[in-house]
Amino acid sequence: MSYSAVVQSLAPVGGAPQETGPVTPLNPLVTYPLQRESFTHSHNAMALKAYIVEDNALIRDNLMDTMNELLGIQVLGCAATEQAARDWLSSHSRDWQLLVVDLFLLEGSGLGVINYCANRSPQQRVVVLSNYATDEIRFRWMASGADAVFDKSTELDQFFAYCAVKH
Repeated sequence: MSYSAVVQSLAPVGGAPQETGPVTPLNPLVTYPLQRESFTHSHNAMALKAYIVEDNALIRDNLMDTMNELLGIQVLGCAATEQAARDWLSSHSRDWQLLVVDLFLLEGSGLGVINYCANRSPQQRVVVLSNYATDEIRFRWMASGADAVFDKSTELDQFFAYCAVKH
């Protein structure tokens, strides 16, 4: 799946996403590139390993494809419910470096998933990708242990740039 197709599939009805203001990254002193060309990668054995918690199958599949194609990230699996994510995380607690979580799931919530992995290692990042990234929601996610929060309808470039940077 192409970058443009992913952007279109995640865009709100009526148009493509627009770049917005700053997000809250793990390191606020790091500048993240916003150009698509910066997302190119070289395949190597040390690919970042990610797990996606997203209930929308189209968005989930497009994210998996784009993260792999543009960034070389190995997506280990996905879940559509809080319990499925918790089950996977309990048996793979050290296998992942990036967890991408949506707020609303088929059952449970992304917040429950983040709370579940509160004791993760410092090398494991949790990123929220949601359509509901208001200031209040961002604050709650960050207070619960998220490393960064991005709006999936307006901040995809920032999300991909964040994922491309080693933390």
